[in-house]
Amino acid sequence: MSKANVEPDAAAVNLNQDPHRTRDEREKVLEVAIGREVRAFRRKQDITVAELANLTGLSIGMLSKIENGNTSPSLTTLQTLAHALSVPLTAFFRRFEEKRGAVHTRAGEGMHVDRRGTRAGHQYNLLGHLGSNASGVVVEPYLITLSQKTDTFPTFQHDGIEMLYMLEGEVDYRHAEQLFPLQPGDTLFFDADAPHGPEVLKKLPIKYLSIISYPQAN
Repeated sequence: MSKANVEPDAAAVNLNQDPHRTRDEREKVLEVAIGREVRAFRRKQDITVAELANLTGLSIGMLSKIENGNTSPSLTTLQTLAHALSVPLTAFFRRFEEKRGAVHTRAGEGMHVDRRGTRAGHQYNLLGHLGSNASGVVVEPYLITLSQKTDTFPTFQHDGIEMLYMLEGEVDYRHAEQLFPLQPGDTLFFDADAPHGPEVLKKLPIKYLSIISYPQAN
């Protein structure tokens, strides 16, 4: 939404992420909390696992893993489940968050998630999540790492406002009809309802913070 003049900045921050590392205990707690909420909403609506599989297109085995906290579901999967169960996405994080007013995520501990367009060499780490809160706003901070070039990269489009802060590498980032050349230290702030996403990966690896905010569901 905003139009920014971007000035080159040679500074870069080296952040190391290992997408194949063993899940730590904190991630396991989040997975279990999500699974319990999915099961609770399903049972409350008197829906069997088989029926939910038909509604979502997910396999019974995958749903079983999610409900038992044995896998880390992608945001796309959680959105599909939220739609099928007629609940807001944030409802699945309720039990994990109910005793917390803040979430502290140490370096390298962000929850790995899959977004539309995610592929080999494209890594998304959710750095924290607060659902229901007094502000009425949900904020999702991500650390995004792009380490391999690809021939195509679909644009994203979703509710809310998004801010990018470049940490490393160089990318031409599309927002609507404009291309913004981003380098370390650059910031891009925009309306996320317009098509947007990295279009030209100019210098790899590319790492940037993506902070998305949108109204809390009632």
